[in-house]
Amino acid sequence: MSAEAKRESQGVKLLDMLRPKRRQARPDDPAAETRPRGASAAGLAFDRVKLVRGAQPVFADFSLVLTEPRIGLVGDNGSGKSTLLRLANGLVAPGGGSVSVNGCDTVRDRKHLHDEIGFVFQNPDHQIIFPTVGEEIAFGLTERGAAADEAKRRAEDLLAAHGCAGWAGRAVHELSEGQKQLVCILAVIAPEPAIILLDEPFSSLDLPMRLSLSARLAALPQQIVMASHDLDLIAGFDRIVWLERGRIAADGPPAEVLPRYRAHAEARGQALLTEGAP
Repeated sequence: MSAEAKRESQGVKLLDMLRPKRRQARPDDPAAETRPRGASAAGLAFDRVKLVRGAQPVFADFSLVLTEPRIGLVGDNGSGKSTLLRLANGLVAPGGGSVSVNGCDTVRDRKHLHDEIGFVFQNPDHQIIFPTVGEEIAFGLTERGAAADEAKRRAEDLLAAHGCAGWAGRAVHELSEGQKQLVCILAVIAPEPAIILLDEPFSSLDLPMRLSLSARLAALPQQIVMASHDLDLIAGFDRIVWLERGRIAADGPPAEVLPRYRAHAEARGQALLTEGAP
């Protein structure tokens, strides 16, 4: 086998290893009634969502369905991007309406929700809870029923597949910010969720590490929904949703939405610079 064919074969094996094995619904599953049937059950669905913080409405009668493989969320700070991701992950419960992930209601079906979705925080220190890399990655596997030995082996295999063989015993506190974020991403994909949510995952990283992690994400088979202020990072995505104060300002292909948002951001930045100027 040629070197090129060998690399291609290894790439196929890696994607097969990472590809999510979808759980089959059981007829006696009590949560089945919370899952829409047919095409409408796929992806993320926000149905007439209402959410209030204090006296401030965040979302009011907000509806959105996300099914494309790669979706970017843009908007100014406070536009609702992070809150939308937290609603999808079940970290925040809607005050009205419903949120579902591949048909799993985020409030009524929390057990199955975490089989379907993974979340990567902006700051890896807010996510990592174990002292070593191997323990961090294995945790999600044991939580989903894997034996300790199996979880350890799968964590080591995943690290090796991403060029990190020998990392399992490394102390997390010795890693760089970029290495920590890679560990977070691997910990999220280890249990093979169908959807990965990322909230500004590269904001504190330098360009080389940002490019490296972006390439790793691009190779994953999972659906990815990413909130980002880096427009170049999401320019190749399938769909962009621009949020403004909890409402959809624009929704469509990157070539249509990103230039509009960039012009808005530049105009707003200019206005902020000239505020109070004589």
